[in-house]
Amino acid sequence: MRLKCDIALLILAALLLQPLRADDSRYEYREQHSPDGIGKFYMGREISHVMGHGAANWLERPERNVEENTELLVKSLPVKPGEVIADIGAGTGYFTRQLAPKVGPKGKVFAVDVQPEMIALLTNRMAALNISNVQAFLGTTTDPKLPPASVDWVLMVDVYHEFSHPHEMMQAICKSLKPSGKVVFVEFRGEDPEVPIKPLHKMTEAQVRKEMSVQTLEWRETIGVLPRQHIIIFQKKSASASN
Repeated sequence: MRLKCDIALLILAALLLQPLRADDSRYEYREQHSPDGIGKFYMGREISHVMGHGAANWLERPERNVEENTELLVKSLPVKPGEVIADIGAGTGYFTRQLAPKVGPKGKVFAVDVQPEMIALLTNRMAALNISNVQAFLGTTTDPKLPPASVDWVLMVDVYHEFSHPHEMMQAICKSLKPSGKVVFVEFRGEDPEVPIKPLHKMTEAQVRKEMSVQTLEWRETIGVLPRQHIIIFQKKSASASN
């Protein structure tokens, strides 16, 4: 009996001496939480459930442009022909196919999603539309799997709030940026109770800027032209500013 107790104590001591995983120390887990969230919190914000591929039709709903003015969003992005833009959480490719002509035949759109079903929907749609400057990437919850220093722009439309590992994902995204690359967050305005979206699927500008303050990014501007969403733009810090 004494031997078993000693062994148990040794195992417990070994576990306690192990360093905490970054994930454990960075995030908070609560049993009491919103039914729309996963019970995991980052910098005070509960992470929402992911919208699955079963809701793909909602991304393609006919009234989306009227509700969100998606055409104005694309026009507001100062993306130039020949540049590379990554559409993170691309889903069915709703924005991917609008970005493809913006970067032109010499540019590229990297369409990233973590759901193979979404990738299949996207690639089939691009083929049907004869769009040839799109490359699909099946990412993970911590890494979009993009080549390092390859991207001029990263666009995330109503997706960042669903990242189960936002810190790790943004670290990986920053590594994919070219030295002067930019990241664009488009999120439903959490400050506005009139925006008819569940609270966990909205974000305040202050919260986005707070969470990006620990990344190698600097806030550049917030564009307020859309009826329901922020357009928040960050740029990768220079090497000297990061040190």
